[in-house]
Amino acid sequence: MIRSLYIKDFALIDELEVGFKPGLNILTGQTGAGKSIIIGALNMILGERADTELVRQGAPKAIVEAEIHSGKNERIQKLLEKSAVEPTEVLILRREIRHTGSRGFINDTPVRIGVLREIGKDLVDLHGQHDHQYLLDDENHRSVIDNFDTVKRPLERYQVSWRAMRDLQQGLEELKNREREIRDKVQLYQFQARELEQADLDPEEPEALQAEMNLLDNAEELDQKADAIVSAGSGDRVSLLDLLGEVSRQMEEMAQIEPDFESWVEEVGSARISIQEAIQFTERYRDGIEFNPVRLEELRKRQSDLKKLQKKYARDIPELIAYLEEIHRELDLSENFDLEIEKLQKKIDAQSADLKSSALALHEARKKAGEELARGIEEKLLHLGINSPAFRVESSWLTSSEGWFELDGQAIECTRHGCEQIHFYISTNKGESPKPLARIASGGEVSRVMLALKSIIAREQHLPVMIFDEIDTGISGHISEKVGRAMNELAASCQIIAITHQPQIASQAHNHFRVEKGEAEGRTVTRIIPLSKEEHVREVAGLMSGEEITEAAINSARELIVKSTG
Repeated sequence: MIRSLYIKDFALIDELEVGFKPGLNILTGQTGAGKSIIIGALNMILGERADTELVRQGAPKAIVEAEIHSGKNERIQKLLEKSAVEPTEVLILRREIRHTGSRGFINDTPVRIGVLREIGKDLVDLHGQHDHQYLLDDENHRSVIDNFDTVKRPLERYQVSWRAMRDLQQGLEELKNREREIRDKVQLYQFQARELEQADLDPEEPEALQAEMNLLDNAEELDQKADAIVSAGSGDRVSLLDLLGEVSRQMEEMAQIEPDFESWVEEVGSARISIQEAIQFTERYRDGIEFNPVRLEELRKRQSDLKKLQKKYARDIPELIAYLEEIHRELDLSENFDLEIEKLQKKIDAQSADLKSSALALHEARKKAGEELARGIEEKLLHLGINSPAFRVESSWLTSSEGWFELDGQAIECTRHGCEQIHFYISTNKGESPKPLARIASGGEVSRVMLALKSIIAREQHLPVMIFDEIDTGISGHISEKVGRAMNELAASCQIIAITHQPQIASQAHNHFRVEKGEAEGRTVTRIIPLSKEEHVREVAGLMSGEEITEAAINSARELIVKSTG
């Protein structure tokens, strides 16, 4: 139930606050007073697209806020938890609209606008002035049936099966596309495989090549330096090792006189041994230096060939090795496509049987829901002044040459929503066979069908709030009285907020509000005023007689109200 509504700087409304009560809440007022603006503000709270032009001129932002009692709705509680809002049965939904965009809040916690929209679906059914067209569009008839609780689970099961089938079909199409692509490239892959295999690639080869080439390229310089080191260590004229030996002997003699030299004797001895080992290593290394220009040329050619291969394929050696493995896999696959396609087709055949089963179960659930809906609408229409209503819900299977399963020899097309079309047919005159709703129903009849439909939806979905913006279009007189009575009865199970110009409907109000337009500080403003019992009578009288409210009109209004509530 919507307990209160607060609007600030929204269109003609500078600031407005109103409290709604259980039952039938009626809004009346002259055309252009701003009744639909109030409904539009409620739409903003329920997540509809915000028009930034509706921010009142000169104001930084518009604010719309409603306090709504949601009851013990598990789905709403889960949505709140998911949005980091503490679960509670009392929700304060707020929408702030600026010239640059809008923001949504639940109990002062920022949320995505989509969350407001999802919560709104479980709380409120809002029927706008142009929503009659919704019922006249065959594309929307399926969604009406799918709102029945008995249809929701079969629909969910079907959609699980449909998604599995879609994935398999996409996999088959991708496999066939790959088959065509690979078969077009088989010769190229075979050539590339031979070329890369002949290259005998090794990820460590480039580094090893460079190291060996570096040695061969610098063999002469290495030999010269090694010779200089060996000569220094054991030359004919001056020997580094002899000099170190002499230094060691002299220090030994000095150490006998001055003990401080003892440690240095050890250091010099160690240095002489290290230098001797280094000279011996250099001598052995020099013996192994290779002067091989032929080998150097071979290495340079190998390096050049590898660089050309890397440039050709735009890959380094490790990537070329990985690419060769990929080519082998593709070539293996090209030889086994028939087998892979056969395996996938078996899965598709099995899934097709499951999809058919779930589609038939969904069809049966929709059929039963359609029969229930038809009985309910016929019953409601009888009470709404259509004496011989006949309402039918018909379904027809969608067929396509590319259908996913067969039924009675026909290939059935499957969509995310099912495999059938749903159509509403109606007859409002005795002896006439039902025809498509869009072709036969008048404006007043569509209004009554819509009210009947909304009544059933409210019962099925357990909606706590229904809002009607002039659902009485095209009706008047005693029919309006029947519509008002139907809304009054519906208000026993959910809160209704309705805009009307019909006194017969307004007279049924449990709570009556007048919306009026005035001026404040030189600007037009909209006000909503809760009416007392006497003011309620005068407002109904005004709807009956126009601007001049006569005593006779007041008496007639009293009689109508007594009759409506009696």
